[in-house]
Amino acid sequence: MNHGENAGHDWVADLAEFLRAEPGVTAVRIDPAAHRWSIASLGAVPVPGLEEKLAATLAAVAAGDSPRTSAPAPAGFSLRREGGATIVGRDTCVTAEKLWLWREMEWPEIKAEPAPEEQEWRTLAWLAAICGGAGVAGLVASYALPQHPWVAKVLFLAGILAGGWDAAVDAWKNLRKREIDIHFLMLAVAFGAMFIDAWGEAVLLLFLFSASGAMEEYALDRTQREVGALLKTSPKRATRLRADDSEEEVPVEALATGDRLRVKPGEAFAADGEVLAGRSASDESALTGEAIPVEKGKGDAVFSGTLNLWGAVDFEVRRLPSESTLQRIIRLIQTAQKLKAPSERFTDRFGTGYTYAVIGGSALMFLVWWLGFGLPAFANTLEERSAFYRAMTLMVVASPCALVLSIPSAILAAIAWGARHGVLFRGGGAIENLARVDAVALDKTGTLTTGELAVVGCESFPPGREREVLQLAHTLEAKSRHPIARAITRHASAAGVPPLPLEDFESLTGRGLRGRVGGTSLLLGRRELLESGPLAEWARRLPPAAAELSEVWVVGRDLVGRVLLRDQIRAESRAVLAELRRAGIRTVMLTGDRRHAAESVARELGLDEVRAGLSPEDKVAAIQSLRAAGHTVAMVGDGVNDAPCLAAADVGVAMGARGSDAALEQAEIILMHDRIENFLAADRLSRRARRVIRQNLAVSLGVVVVMVIATAAGSVPLAVGVAAHEGSTLVVCLNSLRLLFGRNR
Repeated sequence: MNHGENAGHDWVADLAEFLRAEPGVTAVRIDPAAHRWSIASLGAVPVPGLEEKLAATLAAVAAGDSPRTSAPAPAGFSLRREGGATIVGRDTCVTAEKLWLWREMEWPEIKAEPAPEEQEWRTLAWLAAICGGAGVAGLVASYALPQHPWVAKVLFLAGILAGGWDAAVDAWKNLRKREIDIHFLMLAVAFGAMFIDAWGEAVLLLFLFSASGAMEEYALDRTQREVGALLKTSPKRATRLRADDSEEEVPVEALATGDRLRVKPGEAFAADGEVLAGRSASDESALTGEAIPVEKGKGDAVFSGTLNLWGAVDFEVRRLPSESTLQRIIRLIQTAQKLKAPSERFTDRFGTGYTYAVIGGSALMFLVWWLGFGLPAFANTLEERSAFYRAMTLMVVASPCALVLSIPSAILAAIAWGARHGVLFRGGGAIENLARVDAVALDKTGTLTTGELAVVGCESFPPGREREVLQLAHTLEAKSRHPIARAITRHASAAGVPPLPLEDFESLTGRGLRGRVGGTSLLLGRRELLESGPLAEWARRLPPAAAELSEVWVVGRDLVGRVLLRDQIRAESRAVLAELRRAGIRTVMLTGDRRHAAESVARELGLDEVRAGLSPEDKVAAIQSLRAAGHTVAMVGDGVNDAPCLAAADVGVAMGARGSDAALEQAEIILMHDRIENFLAADRLSRRARRVIRQNLAVSLGVVVVMVIATAAGSVPLAVGVAAHEGSTLVVCLNSLRLLFGRNR
């Protein structure tokens, strides 16, 4: 399923209905990525109640659904996009639109659903156990007390009531909607068995059916538990610092960007932010799957829901709790569990019609056996089973329980495993599509490389004064927050080179930095800074830096030098690309960087192909050319400029929950903690899930075909048909659980 395809909730139509019902509101604007929505009016609008009226629509947007903007606007309304926002308004003239007054509304927060006191699978397991116990007791009573057959029947009836209780509840709900499903089929067979005095077989059917239902609910519970663990890590209160550094405890809903918070050892970070003071380490395993604690110091990012381990830390809120990394992950997982894979949607459509076909086919075969072959209608003998008995057996063995469970059980287990290990899937379609990928396009900066520059050397003119060059660069860059500045100050601090006292610091927009040290002017900036001054002629003769390096020049009173920096290649990139090549997957780098720099990285990593100097439009064209060549393409990127090609690829993969909102919105798979090796885990998981789905389909369909043929050709005992049918359902559930507990790395 491509990103461009939209099977989401059509909330544009909902907005039009809302505007029809609210004559005072002229337009609604929703920006899902920014989590903002607002209304326009020509005058005062009674605000209370508007959020409630749009609650369902906002919930659909919050869950990740996209509007069908390719469809025409509803009659009487206009539809347009402004950046990431969708605006639905009444048809009017341009002049009237200028009079609209926009009012910002509150975005709904994701709240955890309260956990039930007792999980459903436990209830089903107890009912199955009661059914099984009553069935065994009834069987013993039928042999021990043959003179009192009513005792065995009472025990059998108790087992039937326990085993059929949940099926009866579900069947009744569907009957009220004029629908029938597998629960109705099982109850019909059980009552049919009772009618022909096969009480023991009726109990066996309902015991196995309720036991398989408990197993199914257990598998679902295991997948939901991973999301529940994330929800529980979401902090409820935070310690905020006042202007005088005194502390106050506030609910997280009261936090605003720019607030200063204090987190003590053992507490969770209440919002995404940046460390202002203190040192510690955080446990980010619940968020990213990273088992090793992550060191935190001044300037480092911290994330909501992660645990502060040993030091007190003050940090500034950079993102509201409702828009935090944790909440985005929770929304992604909740959306993923609702979105179905293409094959899963097929089995859903297939299952309903198939149920009717089973009932109709069983009724037809009853008539064939009775009227065509002369079998007794209802009376069973030791030599011959009745036509009704055979029809009940056929109804059991042809029922699609295992078939209906074969795909969703595997998809849910795979999504849960990924969430626990740092791989987030936007639904079953992402898992199925990734398993078909045979070409991977990768961005360079931030994907194959860390996106963080590191100092690789210093040069001075004249030579021999490299330490002075680094010290002067450190002195100026200590006042800057640019990525190059962070790299230089980090390197100088590690080398034990302290900054000098600086006066008259000034930032030269687009050129560099200027200041005074000991009364002497000091400049730092790009090569152009030298070429535009009195050293221009001399500067033109300076050797250029290697293509893969960046340079920062420093000019002092009697010293000129440069600091050389390089974007660091991820340590894991080489091993990941080698593994992809061994798997027969073509690797292509798509980057906007210079060709020499791109080819240098490609040679070091062993990529199959490099396409450099690309604009976002060029990247999309490159993806389309790969697809036109017959490849199924996954695109791995992290920046805003990667969002278009993530949408153009068969599977979009975003690096890290820290990636840009635009990239995360377009991606079908998120690799947490910027770990590119998680792409291998995702690829292996998707291929293993595809194998499990195929195995499940083979088991479920194989059992149905074999047992239907055997039942039609001869007299298969109802007990054997029940055991084969329910046994295949249990096998399918257990096989899918292997994805949840197995290793996919």
